[in-house]
Amino acid sequence: MKKIFLYILAGSLCFSACKKDDEVETYKEPEDITVQNSYDDQAIKKFMNENYLDAQGNIKTFSTTDASDDNEKKLIDMPYETLPSGVIYIMRDGAQPSTAEGKTIKDNDILTLMIRTNAYLAANTDGNVSFISALGISNTINGSGLPLVDPMYYYVKKSVLAAATTDAAKQSSYYEIEGFKEAMQKFKAFDNLPSGNPYNLQGVILVPSRAAFARDAHYPYNSQYSLRNYSFVFNFQVYGRADRPAGQ
Repeated sequence: MKKIFLYILAGSLCFSACKKDDEVETYKEPEDITVQNSYDDQAIKKFMNENYLDAQGNIKTFSTTDASDDNEKKLIDMPYETLPSGVIYIMRDGAQPSTAEGKTIKDNDILTLMIRTNAYLAANTDGNVSFISALGISNTINGSGLPLVDPMYYYVKKSVLAAATTDAAKQSSYYEIEGFKEAMQKFKAFDNLPSGNPYNLQGVILVPSRAAFARDAHYPYNSQYSLRNYSFVFNFQVYGRADRPAGQ
């Protein structure tokens, strides 16, 4: 009987140890925000090493089992620009409007966008820095197939701010993603393409959390999760722009 008890005890200890080894450590927010900033920059570069653009400009992850994408160019190997804020943007060659057709984008424009927007959380797991989770924010490409008009993460209307009931929600920074606004103005808009026009995505904007919401209060774009410390990746085409009416 004594031996049976010892065997059960040893077995339970072994199970407990194995379970502990298999558990995935949850995200722990670094106390120093500069550490999170470093994680963001490293994870963004890793993301750029692991993804490419397909024939329509969609971001795709390299397959480890299918050799058909072996000759695709990594995002990191494409021409890209890094802004002082840490935002990176990539203009896809051959997908931009012509000089005559392209329209300058201003920070208060009404935009029509074919867009896929995801948020990613960067963390250090056993010395490996990468994105450990992803959240969908908006996706017209795989969703309705119709462009999105006037997203609040680019510009929030004055009427929304006036109707807000908290001090935080009365600020444009509660809704707008600063790094996205900044980089979007580096692109040109097409001259109001029809909404049913086949898309040909112009490029990618990668926004580290410090140029998004960082650790500030923000609008719940994903109602289930906080976007605190999350970086953003935008894959898009600007179908058109329009002047915003006065007072809007």
